[in-house]
Amino acid sequence: MSSEQFLKALNDDFLTQFKSPATDVFFAPGRVNLIGEHIDYNGGHVFPCALDVGTYALMRRRDDRLLRLFSNNFADKGIVELSLDAMAYDAVNDWANYPAGVFKIMQDKGASMGHGADILFFGNIPNGAGLSSSASIELATAVLVNHVFALNWPQIELVKVGQQAENQFNGMNCGIMDQFASGMGCAAHAMLLNTNSLAYQHVPLDLGDDHVLLIANTNKRRELSDSKYNERRAECEAALLALKSALPISALCELSLAQFHAHAHLIENATQRQRAWHAVSENQRTLEAVNVLQQGDLKAFGDLMNASHVSLRDDYAVTGEHLDALVDAAWRHGAVGARMTGAGFGGCTVMLVSADQVDAFKAKVSADYTAATGFVATFYDVRIGDGARYLGAA
Repeated sequence: MSSEQFLKALNDDFLTQFKSPATDVFFAPGRVNLIGEHIDYNGGHVFPCALDVGTYALMRRRDDRLLRLFSNNFADKGIVELSLDAMAYDAVNDWANYPAGVFKIMQDKGASMGHGADILFFGNIPNGAGLSSSASIELATAVLVNHVFALNWPQIELVKVGQQAENQFNGMNCGIMDQFASGMGCAAHAMLLNTNSLAYQHVPLDLGDDHVLLIANTNKRRELSDSKYNERRAECEAALLALKSALPISALCELSLAQFHAHAHLIENATQRQRAWHAVSENQRTLEAVNVLQQGDLKAFGDLMNASHVSLRDDYAVTGEHLDALVDAAWRHGAVGARMTGAGFGGCTVMLVSADQVDAFKAKVSADYTAATGFVATFYDVRIGDGARYLGAA
């Protein structure tokens, strides 16, 4: 289906739901993190890129102060109706709490909203795959609000709004990486982001004709990820508190490997020490990964991806049977590098693979994974895209 046909189908869906045509279209991408996992809330460096899949938002202004929200991905939930004058989290609203949170945070920050809107969402990110569909919804909504109400807020402010909507409105204690990648992405580039300072640089990601990035979905939904994510974050905070008794630091990833080894004894709890070691070592792997990538050394980059997965498996304990089986199969069948990406406990892996072996690689890895788990993996060819934006008139 061409992009014109795709948007025509979404417009038809909008007309079916809201009985009037849409006027404007917005888009925000999902993301994949190449390396630097579970350290965005530890002040570390991450290395994500935006994808060409994400969330589309079609809208039409209303003359009252109602928001009517519909998602093609959750069509059974019907139209969720909210008032701009009474925005509050409600579990009954399910997926719609993500855009609702953005409206609420932007209002709290002083945005004047003189009218409501009908909005249809459609995401072509696999649900529960770990490619950050929630951040994509949030940034699509933030760009929409910014445009429709002529706020002229800078894109970085919209990124912060997205994170605050997830933290404060939806109660998920995430770092800023997902929203940053969705908001600030650049085609054909990954980005090195210092999550402590928000300093960033776009790094060309040129794999040439010899290699491709694949995303492989375990198709194991991440039932444990929310609770375990908050648990890991609390463990890291406890480790940081112990280290601060002797070190003037505000985040674990301010430490070098040598500094951590010299002071690790301050963290008496062995599990908390392991979690902190992952954060510090993963930060160093990420910086080194960008360095070797800029030098064109894809083998060294792949080795660092592999080491990242091992640390996430052994030190941070967020992989699980399905992710490990998929990564093990990728290693066995010649991936240059492979690792889990996202929160863990299911979801996706990211793999660097020789282009001339892709079809055979998929078949062998798929067979091994199914034999090990009984699940069937899904593979996605990744294209790196631009960040959240207004696409134009519907």
